[in-house]
Amino acid sequence: MNTASNRKRRIGAVAILGLAASVSATGTGLAATTPPSLVHATAAAAPTLSFQGTLPAPSGPYAAGEDVVHLTDASRPDPWVPSSGPRQLTVTMVYSAVPGTGTPAPYMTLAEAAGAVQHSKLPASSGVTPQNLSSVTTHAFDGARPQPGKYPLVVLSPAYEDPRMTLTSLATDLASHGYVVALVGHTYEDSGETLANGQTPPCAICDDSALDFDSVAASRALDVSFVIDQVTHGNTAWRLAHLVDKHEIGMAGHSLGGAAAAATMIADPRVRAGVNLDGTFHPAPTPGQITRPFLMLGAAVNHAPGGGDYTVWEQAWAALGGYKKWLTVGGADHTSFTDLDLLLEEAGFPTSPLSPERGVVITREYVTAFFDQTLKGIHSPQLDGPSPNNPEVLFQY
Repeated sequence: MNTASNRKRRIGAVAILGLAASVSATGTGLAATTPPSLVHATAAAAPTLSFQGTLPAPSGPYAAGEDVVHLTDASRPDPWVPSSGPRQLTVTMVYSAVPGTGTPAPYMTLAEAAGAVQHSKLPASSGVTPQNLSSVTTHAFDGARPQPGKYPLVVLSPAYEDPRMTLTSLATDLASHGYVVALVGHTYEDSGETLANGQTPPCAICDDSALDFDSVAASRALDVSFVIDQVTHGNTAWRLAHLVDKHEIGMAGHSLGGAAAAATMIADPRVRAGVNLDGTFHPAPTPGQITRPFLMLGAAVNHAPGGGDYTVWEQAWAALGGYKKWLTVGGADHTSFTDLDLLLEEAGFPTSPLSPERGVVITREYVTAFFDQTLKGIHSPQLDGPSPNNPEVLFQY
């Protein structure tokens, strides 16, 4: 397999729960990094007939409140479907809330769930339906009463082809530890985001074999800067924007979302700290472009010496000029850093050697520790070196 194919395959996971079906059908996603047992899970496994998904509860002292907001950038035509007019975005705002307030938030709309099931080519025998996928237990609460005060803002960007909800468990955990989180859906880049007009357009670029991922990462940087503009200039875009400390902003992304985190930091100095979760850089930063804190957290199979993406990360590491960490996780696969492995397991599919529960715990702990240290000034010993509590986590540098 050539280098270009390797890099493309590590851009992002396929749409939610369609990992096995989509990989065998399209050759994208995790074929380069996933054991054959997972690649062929649709054919080999016998999933449960009734899927009931539950994400882990947040680990912090606060509850997670949730609002879904719809934003339109009137200054910018949609980059993928210009005929649709100005760029429209759907963003889930997750915030520190008072426990016991609000009502349980759905994982996604029915239309988004239908798009995910269709995009992933899941057979009816999987037991995964739009109804039960949209009803995954999130531990987030619509309309929950916010905790008073101001909190750092963390923007999250998902993988190419994956809807924003695949980072929900990370978003709720950050909110429970005193953050406001903006979970950005990048319209036309995944299985579907329900827009303000009620439409849920499918992916417009997923079948483009000549897609320039540098351009996609740069476009996402524009999305993110616009979202930051909207939630740091009064409460017109979001009723609770007063919760945001506009001087403390970070960004994390999975796969192509990780590349977007780097691209955003290069373009927007307001983003003070960034995290790349198992993503190829598009392009790798050059010396002097990123001099603020950056965390690279990825699967050892991809990003330890000998891994398919090691050279790209080594190039990025050499260019980073601020506080930086490069951690890899033994036994993880590309989706261990999202909700996907956990939901696959709950649907009866085989997953990575690392248990999905551990993948969620590790991602939450290290991302939170990094932002605690870089945005709140709270020293996190967890980042100082290997820990017996997390033996899977290897400090590359």
